Amino acid sequence: MNRAPQFDPVIHAPGRLQICAILSAADEAEFAMVRDAIAVSDSVLSKHLKQLEDAGYVRLRKQAHAGRQRTWLSLTPAGRAAFGAHVAELQRLAATIAPAPLGEGFSG
Repeated sequence: MNRAPQFDPVIHAPGRLQICAILSAADEAEFAMVRDAIAVSDSVLSKHLKQLEDAGYVRLRKQAHAGRQRTWLSLTPAGRAAFGAHVAELQRLAATIAPAPLGEGFSG
């Protein structure tokens, strides 16, 4: 029996999904690097980070470097677990789709 997808609503938004993907590949990432990687403004990234931080998925660390304050981001253990479960659910859902025969593509 198929079940409804169980996505994490905090992670599922495209921007937050991208943030979690970037942070899952590193111990820490600098705010500006993440902002540039997902092509959003400081305020949009801050809003996404606030939601992830409130859920306990992201930790922010501020540190002075070269005379200016920098913010470093990392996934918490709970964030890594939630992201892993979310990705597993996406993979499970993708596996239920029958592959198109060779030479046929999606036309929509």
